[in-house]
Amino acid sequence: MNHREPTVGLKLAQSFGLNAEEYKRILAIMGRTPTYTELGIFSVLWSEHCSYKNSKPLLKLFPTRMKQVLQGPGENAGIVDIGDGLGVAMKVESHNHPSAIEPYQGAATGIGGILRDIFTMGARPIALMDPLYFGELSDPHVRHLFGGVVSGIADYGNCVGIPTVGGSVFFDASYTTNPLVNVLALGVVEHAKIVKGFASGPGNDIIAVGATTGRDGIHGATFASEELSESSAAKRPSVQIGDPFTKKLLLEATLELIDSGLAVGIQDMGAAGLTSSSIEMASRAGTGIELDVSRVPLRETGMTPYEVMLSESQERMVVVAPPANFDKIKAIFDKWELHCARIGRVTDDGKVRVTWQDEVFCEVPVKALVDEAPVYRRESKKPAYLAKVARFKQTAVPLPNDLNQTLLALLAAPTIASKRWVYRQYDHQVRTNTVVLPGSDAAVLRIRGTRKAIGLTTDCNGRYCYLDPRNGGAIAVAEAARNLACSGARPLGLTDCLNFGNPYKPEVFYQMRQCVLGMVDACNALQVPVISGNVSLYNESVTHSVYPTPLIGMVGLIDDLSQVTTQWFKKTGDAILLVGDVKQKPDIGGSEYLKAVHGKVEGKGPRMDLKKEKALHGFVLDAIKSKLVRSAHDCAEGGLAVALAECCISDTTGKTVGAAVDLAKLPGRPDLKLFGEHQSRVILSCPQSAVRKVMALATKHKVGCLKIGAVGGKKLAIRKLVDLPVAKLQESWEGAIPARMA
Repeated sequence: MNHREPTVGLKLAQSFGLNAEEYKRILAIMGRTPTYTELGIFSVLWSEHCSYKNSKPLLKLFPTRMKQVLQGPGENAGIVDIGDGLGVAMKVESHNHPSAIEPYQGAATGIGGILRDIFTMGARPIALMDPLYFGELSDPHVRHLFGGVVSGIADYGNCVGIPTVGGSVFFDASYTTNPLVNVLALGVVEHAKIVKGFASGPGNDIIAVGATTGRDGIHGATFASEELSESSAAKRPSVQIGDPFTKKLLLEATLELIDSGLAVGIQDMGAAGLTSSSIEMASRAGTGIELDVSRVPLRETGMTPYEVMLSESQERMVVVAPPANFDKIKAIFDKWELHCARIGRVTDDGKVRVTWQDEVFCEVPVKALVDEAPVYRRESKKPAYLAKVARFKQTAVPLPNDLNQTLLALLAAPTIASKRWVYRQYDHQVRTNTVVLPGSDAAVLRIRGTRKAIGLTTDCNGRYCYLDPRNGGAIAVAEAARNLACSGARPLGLTDCLNFGNPYKPEVFYQMRQCVLGMVDACNALQVPVISGNVSLYNESVTHSVYPTPLIGMVGLIDDLSQVTTQWFKKTGDAILLVGDVKQKPDIGGSEYLKAVHGKVEGKGPRMDLKKEKALHGFVLDAIKSKLVRSAHDCAEGGLAVALAECCISDTTGKTVGAAVDLAKLPGRPDLKLFGEHQSRVILSCPQSAVRKVMALATKHKVGCLKIGAVGGKKLAIRKLVDLPVAKLQESWEGAIPARMA
């Protein structure tokens, strides 16, 4: 077949997302003008999505090596040790731009891609999470996007049989035209069965397995590395099409292949498809590869080498194996009714060679594409708005006339309101590992064959990061760890998705750098390593960047299922304790109360002391292991009053209970102490007989502890401040969002 390729020049290179300096660098590397296929390969592998060229210097700041880390960043997913010869593989990624253009398929294929990252490592996926950030639901287009994304996540996850066990949903006008759709997957793997993406062994076969290749998703990686604009809708072909039923077959076939020991390397075809999967495998192994793309199973006629290399068709993998093993490997994929084709071989010359039968379309050094991709240190400039928002004076905020109505309004605010109407669309119990259903501070899953369990959570308040990027980045890590502690889990590791605007804008790069520094501060203080992650830049609308949103996914270990703890009150008569930084001066800067009730996004956000935060986590875990407490709940958006209300109404079985509380010992005027979002605070409930022991333990850990009330009755009564029937609280919390989606 004769494939005539377009003429290559600077204008074409720029249309592929390369700048003039990068194109000049390619000419120097090649010593000639690259072919059309070569230019396409350079453009995707040098894109931000694949090369991290604007973020790599920052990523190197993260702590990644601790004793529990079996696999850190650089592979398809990170892995931490949980004992008994088992590890947990975890990764989070974004599908922001595809979801903004085609919400259903964008979200669905995000789930498909993150699942491949997990089972490629040899791990069986057991859980999904979906942290989502959207504009205000009063906007019809936002409702359209949100509905499509939730449906895509639900349909794909439900069909492939992996439970969606939690996540988060945050609403703000900042995300109106550029939603953030982040997806997290987690799996369990035996140490001996961990597989990595290496194209090692010159002479070994390179094998394409799974679905056929079409034209969907071409240049998806470069599409993810540019700003959305009015013309972005024309790039719908850059959005892949998912097939969860084929994904289920591919998952089982891949795990069977790994069990067989027939392969030496496996990699999923994700961003940039066959290009990134095969070339990155060669880079890790220090080898070369030769591909005859005429052998790739295709589902469309007339496809060119360029299209085959850059297609991001879903449900495909690359396998590297000795030639003698091919027939046995093919038998496995035939059994699962999937394609399996030899498409090339590993070489020892360090080059990528792409042919269509005997005609050569690409011959480039592997190092030039991966190791020598450009790395930039962008200009950083403190945004002018930070000085303006920092002038906020909370004394100028009027005290509400009716604190009861204020609390009800906050419970009905979309970011705080119950997300049951979202997660009830997901199957969160398939595979029967789920111990704590969505609705508590963290999801909990049992580890079969042991008494152990794992806690899993996601967190990031983009508003905090907007108002004070370094502090906000630290809070994202700390709150995720706090959520795990409240579930009885000791943090083991985190995965992050760094969602920011255009890094070429100095103010955006300042936000990004400061957020990363804050994350590093918290990771070091709390001893939580970064094991994997993703960077999603160019999240921009016509008028502004999204809030800086470094999303954190964190996993922790619960040594015994008897230690699993949830956030809701359990028993009438139990004491209610506020523990942590209880003497902190109240501050409503950056709070949901300030935004939802007073229409302001100002202040610096809540302050945090990482030493006090670490002490709090240690105390809470110690109290849980000592079987002193019945419930534990992190104080977050909406402050203490919302947290108390959630303790009364969030039981996943539907039960409710009241509480009588006195906050007289806390400083500040009424609305500040009720709705200020102070950090490092947790609400505990325990038997009255255990109060003295809990307080003694708090003293040992140098953690503040106040007895503030008791569980019981049918009202939440906060002395002289709030007096509301629990049924009224639940009505506001449960009924707010579905009406807006109607």
